[in-house]
Amino acid sequence: MNAPTEPFLTLEALGHRVASCARCPLHETRSHTVFGGGDPAAAIMLVGEGPGEVEDQTGRPFVGPAGQKLDEVLASVGIARAAVYITNVVKCRPPGNRVPTRTEMEVCFPYLEAQVALIQPALIVTLGNTSTQWLAPDVPGITKSHGTFYPWRGRILLYPMFHPSYLLRNPSKAKGSPKYQTWEDIQRVRKWLDEYHAAGDR
Repeated sequence: MNAPTEPFLTLEALGHRVASCARCPLHETRSHTVFGGGDPAAAIMLVGEGPGEVEDQTGRPFVGPAGQKLDEVLASVGIARAAVYITNVVKCRPPGNRVPTRTEMEVCFPYLEAQVALIQPALIVTLGNTSTQWLAPDVPGITKSHGTFYPWRGRILLYPMFHPSYLLRNPSKAKGSPKYQTWEDIQRVRKWLDEYHAAGDR
């Protein structure tokens, strides 16, 4: 996968480039690009699949029903949304919220790579199977990989979790349910973050 051809020195400059991108057909049906948002110096970056309808309308990531569920998950362990950085593999909404094609993800991936390089997170939380398998194709599917820390490109840890839209489709809170497992998974993120700050890494 190719690195960006331009030297993006700031997130703002990268965001402007994304806003005018026409490198794949998704630009033909978008209302807005959805670049990302949050703390540009965050220790944790969350990466989803692609924008949905509300995100396409607003240009902001994870602000629809799935985003509200994500906010609940983070708040349950005292992690403020403003303290993390949230983005997606692709920056334009696939029609009908379908899964992005391999070509669409390949074309858009340099932007995500540039975001990672600029933010320098210590932990990337992948939300759902698409982003997990795209960033780490050797990692098992999300039902087996969620809640496990994996090394990624040397210094970064990758931590898969269920996508919040999956939790909306599976509302049970019974032991062993996706919601129950997500509660366990986010507690591990909280523990990691506490240890990270205690070590004085950032």
